[in-house]
Amino acid sequence: MSTPERSDLKRARLRQPGVSVPSPCINVCRLDERSGRCVGCLRTLAEIGAWSRLSDADKLAVWAQLETRETIAE
Repeated sequence: MSTPERSDLKRARLRQPGVSVPSPCINVCRLDERSGRCVGCLRTLAEIGAWSRLSDADKLAVWAQLETRETIAE
């Protein structure tokens, strides 16, 4: 199975203009049973569910964690 082309914050901002902190979702929504993270955006189910209620600072913190998870996933 190929790895999806994940977004970075800069590309996400281009896809979602006018949004201060865009979602990392790339519409590949499937949870990995082993890690408990979405195989598309690498967020946990809790992060996905809370996204619309998070402050911009908290959303940016999730983005920072995703960069670390991306490195580990490779």
